[in-house]
Amino acid sequence: MADPIPSGAVALNVEAIGYSNLNDKPGFKMSIQKSGERWYLYVGQFWDRGWHIVDVTDPANPTIVKEIPGPDNTDTGQMEIADGKMITAIAKIFPGWGGDPSKPFDEGVLIWDLRDPLNPKKLGQFKTGFLGVHRAGYPGGKYMHLPAYVPGYKGNIYIIVDISDPAHAVEAGRWWVPGQKTGESQVMPPDTSLHGPAFIVGNLAYLPYGGAGMIILDISDVAHPKEVGRLSMSPPFGSNIGVHTVVPVPERGLAYINSEVIQEDCNEPLNHASIVDIADPAKPRLIAMLPLPLPPSNWTIKSFCERGGRFGPHNQNTLLHNPFVQKSSNLVYLTYFNAGLHIYDVSTPTAPREAGYFLPPDPTRRYGPYPKGKLVAQSEDVLVDTRGFIYVTHKNQGLWILRYTGK
Repeated sequence: MADPIPSGAVALNVEAIGYSNLNDKPGFKMSIQKSGERWYLYVGQFWDRGWHIVDVTDPANPTIVKEIPGPDNTDTGQMEIADGKMITAIAKIFPGWGGDPSKPFDEGVLIWDLRDPLNPKKLGQFKTGFLGVHRAGYPGGKYMHLPAYVPGYKGNIYIIVDISDPAHAVEAGRWWVPGQKTGESQVMPPDTSLHGPAFIVGNLAYLPYGGAGMIILDISDVAHPKEVGRLSMSPPFGSNIGVHTVVPVPERGLAYINSEVIQEDCNEPLNHASIVDIADPAKPRLIAMLPLPLPPSNWTIKSFCERGGRFGPHNQNTLLHNPFVQKSSNLVYLTYFNAGLHIYDVSTPTAPREAGYFLPPDPTRRYGPYPKGKLVAQSEDVLVDTRGFIYVTHKNQGLWILRYTGK
């Protein structure tokens, strides 16, 4: 039997279809594939070490069919799927997020064969030699695109890895913002670090590079990437992860970008979710910002800053290379931490409008140390499949399965 759908959600043009508490192991990043007539959602665990495989063929009855254990004392929340392979980024757990700094950890990227969707087979591992990898990208083919912590650099840099032979993955190229390498004299923007994933369109790589902004590289020669264009967003917006996500839609000449809020209770500069004209990749320009979410008019709070926890943008529906992920270029799905999921109509890119939202009820159980203050909803990742079902993960809740009912 499916887990009951928690009561108390508030929504506009979104309905709850199903729910799974994920065996009391909240999830983080997700990807999906269809095998035969079955749909399988793969979920990295947030506070625990490993990955779920959830059968979502019937979205009203999501069923955990497999749990894959991960390495001890290691962050396993990040993962991606393409071309019958799954890559799972692993890294040292940041202080305060549940790890033990005195114990060993694993790092890098694990590469898996998904031809048997319920029994992933480990093919190989790429290691950085340092702290590991955060939000790895794999659009298929021979290259992984990694935001990697490597020795001798400040923050994450961009590494391209050839996995033609997954058992012997090798670095094919790297790029960094001048000043990141130890000993370089260039002054780089505050909080310069590649968050990832890189979004690859032809020979261009769109990089969400934190405080350094959105950076566009020409990777036609993977061994020697070259900068094509850059758009800085910090200041005026917060620089900690000033650009967290970049989703280019080349057929429209647009990119949807956003930062990530870090501090709770709005104790940092304003964050952003924005639309950028990339018709000329050498001259990206900001053309609009997505509307700031407001609480429903009948709530007692007048701003989500009053709700507790983080309030600001986090993840978009990004995995557009995946043939089982919805590719609508006119809707942006964006998690907003304590403001839940927001859906924006961007059919007129200079006048984006809110098209729907889903505000989950506050959790009833704390699974991890965050949020530090009041235990409130903190929506994390979102993925939309080609059937139109929306999957959302949370810090202290299970997996919500939703459907957009608007136009």
